[in-house]
Amino acid sequence: MLIIRVALPIPKRQLFDYRYDGKALAIGVRVSVPFGPRKLLGVVWETSDQSAWDISKLKSIEAVLDDSPIFDPILIKLCSWLAQYYKHPIGDVVQTAMPVALRKGESSQEKPIEFWTLSHQGQATDLSSLSRAPKQRALLEALQKQDCLKSKAKSEFGAAAIKALVEKALVESISKQVSQEPTWQQDLVVQDKPKANVEQAIAISCIEAKLDQYGCFLLDGITGSGKTEVYLQAIEQVLKQGKQVLILVPEIGLTPQTVHRFKYRFGIEVGVLHSGLNNNERLQVWQQSASAKLGIIIGTRSAIFTPMLKPGLLIVDEEHDSSYKQQDGLRYHARDLAVMRAHEENIPLVLGSATPALETLNNALSGKYQHLKLHQRAGNAALATQHVFDIRQQPLKFGVAQGMLERMSQHLQQDSQVMLFINRRGYAPALMCHQCGFVEHCKHCDKPYTVHKQLYKLQCHHCGSAKPIPKTCQQCHSHELVSMGVGTEQLEQGLAEYFPQYSSIRIDSDSARGKNKLDKMLNSINNNEHQILIGTQILSKGHHFPNVTLVLILDVDGALFSADYRAAEHLAQLITQLAGRAGRAEKPGEMWLQTHDPGHPLLQDLINNGYSHFAQYALMERQHANLPPHSFQALFKAQALSARDAFDFLQQIAQLFSHVDGVSCLGPIPALMEKRQGHFRMQLLLQSSQRSRLQKAIAQQIQQIESLQLANKIRWSLDIDPQDFT
Repeated sequence: MLIIRVALPIPKRQLFDYRYDGKALAIGVRVSVPFGPRKLLGVVWETSDQSAWDISKLKSIEAVLDDSPIFDPILIKLCSWLAQYYKHPIGDVVQTAMPVALRKGESSQEKPIEFWTLSHQGQATDLSSLSRAPKQRALLEALQKQDCLKSKAKSEFGAAAIKALVEKALVESISKQVSQEPTWQQDLVVQDKPKANVEQAIAISCIEAKLDQYGCFLLDGITGSGKTEVYLQAIEQVLKQGKQVLILVPEIGLTPQTVHRFKYRFGIEVGVLHSGLNNNERLQVWQQSASAKLGIIIGTRSAIFTPMLKPGLLIVDEEHDSSYKQQDGLRYHARDLAVMRAHEENIPLVLGSATPALETLNNALSGKYQHLKLHQRAGNAALATQHVFDIRQQPLKFGVAQGMLERMSQHLQQDSQVMLFINRRGYAPALMCHQCGFVEHCKHCDKPYTVHKQLYKLQCHHCGSAKPIPKTCQQCHSHELVSMGVGTEQLEQGLAEYFPQYSSIRIDSDSARGKNKLDKMLNSINNNEHQILIGTQILSKGHHFPNVTLVLILDVDGALFSADYRAAEHLAQLITQLAGRAGRAEKPGEMWLQTHDPGHPLLQDLINNGYSHFAQYALMERQHANLPPHSFQALFKAQALSARDAFDFLQQIAQLFSHVDGVSCLGPIPALMEKRQGHFRMQLLLQSSQRSRLQKAIAQQIQQIESLQLANKIRWSLDIDPQDFT
């Protein structure tokens, strides 16, 4: 009889023993097991012939769901490392690494692929009869050449066109069995590629020299320097060897343009993984990658868990981006996991950024990573000039100074596009009574409601609660309610009235909500349908707008005085990335930053010396302050309906670590946002100059922490290498 140790999706830091009377089970297969009154789906993690429990009382495995493991040995090793490093239950780690469809018990075997094909009637149809329906005609024309994947047809021609052709009985659905052999290598055709400049050629040759071994490269290139071209030419050699490439991007919005560029260059299907896909679509890409039927896989954070039969190269684009850090559940950092995975797979890893994270830059400067620099923009594009605009004692219209409006007008008259950045969606950050000064607050978070004028509601951006905009003040009943501050909605409305002859577009998480909505908006910008671009951080992340010549950044003063020690780094990255959106083609560009503090050292350093100088100075500051990357941190977070309960729980944890040599405690203290969703939030920060010492101390105390009486009364979590202190 075998004892099977199973990883189950419950918050316990242990494996669970079950009996199994059949033949040996492979590590990594899914099984269905009884757990109390429930049945759970788990993954076989260890096998043995003995147990610490009474074998006669062990329950038996009810069903084996897979013929072969869904995880390869390296992914199994990585999951075990994640559980150990982030001090997280192994069952939750395994669930995180699995596609949702597999968590629900779907088959791990590839299903037949669904295609659209021409019906007999469709084959006989004259295309000219569809002249008034261009999408339908285009799809019919494509189907005359070959059958089309349903997912591809939907993305390229739209659901409405497909539905219309089905109703006319011109197309029909068919299923085809999955080919057992990868075919993308036969389809690989490299399109004409630009000649790499000297810096690009050096970077490409350095990466190619280590294609058969582990090596980590920081591709540190200014915005517009052609980092993607370096990726493409390095990938070409990997694909020609028949190996696969996994590319991580920080946002869904970056995947369409990246996918299009890679498809065009290599002429092969590209697997895409992000939260905009449904469960079956994600599972299909996961399966195709596991069987090497895809040569290139592009995805957001969770794509790092995608299995590859023939791994050849890992790339993390915009590696500095905070979205690579998971902020709930398993709080892993996809960039750090990529380093571990590349090492285990024995393949190279490329970390690309114009504004590297200080941790990454420190690893490059210390020689742990190979530092590849791109100092010049590709082609004839020149770096945008950067300026600070002093708005003290200046009248502002919808948040914009008159001098900046005149500057915008000059650029617009030259048929260029202008971009305005403000990191506040909605119409205004607060609604105030003009008579008594009362501000409408969210009672769950103690924060002002944001005004959303188009939807006629007040909404809390922290907990999501909303209510209609009141007509009178609830305190003094005055009708004089005024909005305070500026958001993207107000900016869009004001600019539309000031520049009625130009079209404006707003891109934030409100306007870009919906499948493919952001992709369509970005395409309309590149087609020059809009001259004024207004948006939040979505606009700052790697997009290529060749006709933008002016970038204006509004309202960044708050970040200059944040209590978060990372705020300066994030602001410097944001400003540099936004400046990089201007002047990316033939036209020269400029960036202006409106501020009430034009002499601030951070702004002056960035404007005059660039991000690289700022980053090296910031690393020196961190070293003197003994902050990461020169020390290592872990953050205990607690939240409860009573602030006292959260404080007392963290105080008990602090006492457990008070006598641990080499580990210091800061706190408990309130989080930067003390109340959220009705709960009071406290934090306790642990810090050590040695990662191993901090890890060992937490490992020794974690079980005692879980046994504390208050641990079951409040919500608490542990964040290793924290990035967010709000």
